[in-house]
Amino acid sequence: MKTALKILLSIAVLLPLWASAQITLPPIFSSHMVLPRDVNIPIKGKARPKATLTVGIADQVYVVDADRNGTWEVDIRPLAAGGPFELKIQDDRGEKLVLDNLLVGDLWLCAGQSNMEYSLNKLGYRETPDDDYDAPHLRLCSVWVDRDYLPREEVSNAVWQEVSKETARNFSAVGYFFGRNLVEDNDVPIGLISSNLGATAIETWMGMDVLKTFPQFDEVTGKVAKIDKSFGDLDQELEKFRTKWDDKYYLKGPGMEGEWYRDDYDHSDWEECTLPAFWEDFGYGSHDGSMWFKRTFDLDSVQLKSDFAIVLNQIDDYDRVWLNGVQIGESFGKSNFRNYTAPKEILRPKGNVLTVRVFDVGGKGGMYTNAFWGNPILNGTWKFKKGVRIDPKRFPKPIVANGSPFSHPMLLYNASIAPLHKLPITGVIWYQGEANEARAVEYGSLLPAMIQDWRKKWNNPKMPFLLVQLANYRQEDRTPGDSKWAELRESQMRATSLENVDIVTAIDIGNADDIHPYNKKEVGRRLALLAEYYSYGGGTLKKGPVHISSRLTGSAILIDFDTHGGRLESKDKYGYVRGFAIAGADGKFQWAKAEIVDDNTVKVYNGTIKNPLYVRYAWSDNPGPLDLVNGDGLPAFPFRTDDFELSTAKNKYQYDPHAF
Repeated sequence: MKTALKILLSIAVLLPLWASAQITLPPIFSSHMVLPRDVNIPIKGKARPKATLTVGIADQVYVVDADRNGTWEVDIRPLAAGGPFELKIQDDRGEKLVLDNLLVGDLWLCAGQSNMEYSLNKLGYRETPDDDYDAPHLRLCSVWVDRDYLPREEVSNAVWQEVSKETARNFSAVGYFFGRNLVEDNDVPIGLISSNLGATAIETWMGMDVLKTFPQFDEVTGKVAKIDKSFGDLDQELEKFRTKWDDKYYLKGPGMEGEWYRDDYDHSDWEECTLPAFWEDFGYGSHDGSMWFKRTFDLDSVQLKSDFAIVLNQIDDYDRVWLNGVQIGESFGKSNFRNYTAPKEILRPKGNVLTVRVFDVGGKGGMYTNAFWGNPILNGTWKFKKGVRIDPKRFPKPIVANGSPFSHPMLLYNASIAPLHKLPITGVIWYQGEANEARAVEYGSLLPAMIQDWRKKWNNPKMPFLLVQLANYRQEDRTPGDSKWAELRESQMRATSLENVDIVTAIDIGNADDIHPYNKKEVGRRLALLAEYYSYGGGTLKKGPVHISSRLTGSAILIDFDTHGGRLESKDKYGYVRGFAIAGADGKFQWAKAEIVDDNTVKVYNGTIKNPLYVRYAWSDNPGPLDLVNGDGLPAFPFRTDDFELSTAKNKYQYDPHAF
């Protein structure tokens, strides 16, 4: 017994030494990764303080010393494309870290929102005879997307994998097909880094430096600039704060003491309200402290077979949630999204009771944003009762790590993009914009500013940045008119005025009923055609026809295109060219007839408009079937020749403290 105790005590003493001696690298560095070719590769790791390390790869060997904090750095000299290699690191006590099966080639970042995030599995993709998953020179890296107020040194986590059916089907579909095309056409290994999140606005992917150049963000950048702590530091401070806060304030009051959360608690005499709302909206504007809400609902036999998602979205400020008397969640911060899970063991067919205790420490309080998105059965009338009351002026209020990952400026950039800047990349493919539809004109300034800032941070001012223009979506428009979707496409197109920024259109492969069109394979192929030109000496730039000028000829307008690959053609067997609308001096657009008159010119006219002045093409959410393509079968890009003020021109971003 004494011997066993001595062994345990010895282990307890040695464990901190072993832990401190461990050699570690940032999560983006791991086995199976692709290292960038033909550039210095900076690597910064941790080891035992003051340790001497030997770092070797290929024919290169370096000896470096860790500082008193255990930090060490080395710059690997440029390596030519190829592999596989091993990166071996060993300290002066013999501890080793080996990364194996490394390739050297090109790294492409796959960024944006859900149309970049969507995997083959999410799409329900069905393999075709020409599909296979044999791609040894393609590697896939998925970054764990996170948030922070300050730029981080490292991503939270990243996983590099070889291509297999399983890994490919769970990766960005656009990214995967893009990479497949590149490795099939080039003798260079390709590494794809997927860092994206659905439903996100562009501003959450932009850094503080660039956001400060836009006055509409002054309030939020000003507030964040005063916070000198990361999310991790703030979470630790909150934990310490709560040891006193819980006992003195948060867990006090009649509701907690009377156990209003019990499954058998009788709440039949509580008042009624409709959520989402702030309780100021239903007569409690002077109340700060806790407010209790209850809702009863039933479940069908299918829902009872698995855990049940309770999606409450944003709550101001703090919450604790019970289902059938069992606590299932708790969160702090008005900007965090509440997504809780009730285990199936506590569910029942009838009379499930959801109890939510909301605690507000000043300002408005309540469950206030589309409170039950994803759970229609939770819509409707709720019961509520006032709990403990506090004086917010005397109430200590910690800074909480919060902020919606979908819309709060800079949060995703700081935690999910900034840590990647030290790793040289070849370029970016970007599919985002849907979440900025309501501010489409503003997007025309934000997107190029973001591109230039990312290039600056990567120290690569001409880094290729390849965009996907929004696909056709919603029901086909029957008459010409305004379209925020079209305005966003135009703003995306404007970014191509920057050198080495280009775009592919998906105007012909969308889905009227689904914002996530299925044909990501073609999107990836079109992006790869651009990459071939900008990064792999592909010769001719291959993309759809782009309008370059127009000429008035009496009752018709002649439209000239840069065809980017052969003459203009119509896919229609009768030669029809659909999608054009024209207007005279009154600015009222009507559908027009159009015909191809030579290799790069289309004639557009309407018999009722004698003196046409303006043309629009595919200017709608969903223009329906389109015929105009070039010799490569790539569709013409939407455009307009008028300069009328657009519907979103005045809809600038305004900071709302409750928006995030």
